[in-house]
Amino acid sequence: MSTPPLASGPAGPDALRPLLDTVLDALTAGRDERGGPFPAGGPDAVAARVADALGDVLPETGDPDALRALVHALAAGSADPADPLCTAHLHCPPLAVATAADLAASALNPSLDSWDQAPAASALEAAVTRTLARTAGLADALVTTGGTESNQLALLLAREAHGGGVRLVCGANAHHSLPRAAWLLGLPDPVVIPAPNGTLDPAALDEALTALPGPLFVAATAGTTDAGLIDPLPEIAGLCTAHGTRLHIDAAYGGGLLLSDRHRDRLAGLEAAHTVTLDLHKLGWQPVAAGLLAVARPHELTTLHQRADYLNADDDTEAGLPDLLGRSPRTSRRPDILKIAVTLKALGRSGLGALVDQVCARAREFAALVREHPGFELYDRPVISTVLFRPAEADDDTVATVRRRLLHEGRAVLGRARLDGRLWLKATVLNPHTRPDDLAHLLKLVELAERSLPG
Repeated sequence: MSTPPLASGPAGPDALRPLLDTVLDALTAGRDERGGPFPAGGPDAVAARVADALGDVLPETGDPDALRALVHALAAGSADPADPLCTAHLHCPPLAVATAADLAASALNPSLDSWDQAPAASALEAAVTRTLARTAGLADALVTTGGTESNQLALLLAREAHGGGVRLVCGANAHHSLPRAAWLLGLPDPVVIPAPNGTLDPAALDEALTALPGPLFVAATAGTTDAGLIDPLPEIAGLCTAHGTRLHIDAAYGGGLLLSDRHRDRLAGLEAAHTVTLDLHKLGWQPVAAGLLAVARPHELTTLHQRADYLNADDDTEAGLPDLLGRSPRTSRRPDILKIAVTLKALGRSGLGALVDQVCARAREFAALVREHPGFELYDRPVISTVLFRPAEADDDTVATVRRRLLHEGRAVLGRARLDGRLWLKATVLNPHTRPDDLAHLLKLVELAERSLPG
């Protein structure tokens, strides 16, 4: 058997070209087989189709059709975020230009744990992260795998800045990764502040900050996962300043509003934070992963510094080779910054801002459709691009059953959220190609699914 070709090196591009044709053809065939936003039949049916395509996981001899067969199976069995009827989660359809850039990153395979593995990628990352941090009103940023890692890093930096001890104070609406990060870091149980109407209550926060001994770490949210709501950031920032308390803002969802001239003001107060979570594989149209943690005090990043002679020997650093180990708690690390940099340069602020404006506008249009339909109830006007709604006379069991039926039939992918003690269907509009008639069709599918239920 001949040695398989490599993706890079002199022969790399020529080796990739026919394989890319295979992948693209398989993606098309898989999409056609799926025939909609989601594979029909439920978990057992999907697993059976995957098992049929996979066969023997580690055969004695290789299968030359493996690439086509498994890409086809994955495409046929995937939720398609580019389908306007796939709106359940903060699961964006990635831009083609970003996906193409990600291919280059995979082919070249730089690893950002030492300069001699990633000379150009490390320079690119340094420049782009500083620019994105300044966009948020902060000084520098680290690339992360997403909101969960960013939130954990923010709490780690706070713990070390306070000599090893800090207590998390967050709203009942905060992302689950924050209390989990406190547990992972061995910190006290978080203090949870009420979040009536889905946002943190400043009066209750003031009371807690007055009564609690420090040091404290307040985490606010700009774009909740359930309804896309934004905490009152200016008030929270003012309270943190008055009480001398560290402020973190989880803007994994809402951070994309910074790109829009029309919507940027909704994030007033962001610049007062010590740390900010950003996540461009949500409202930034990047392939996973594309997270960042922006920081106001870059010197605090020294807490991540490690010395490993094979990666950042003292004499290499003194000779001018950049030391990358303090830029992440991870060691091997792919250049996720490339796809972000390509997108920023290719579309510019105005191009990306237009995408943000489009999805926010489509969400408002969908909310208006719901509000005007006598058979549905709207939770509230969307703050970003998430719309919560439910059949007007349905109980929670019916709402849950309607959602699962649409999934099982592969017709639509809707999320779920519990607010005000009731279960709501959730549509998060992240596809800028969504049209008004797509939204009307989505509402009609829900209506028909409810009518088809027995009783």
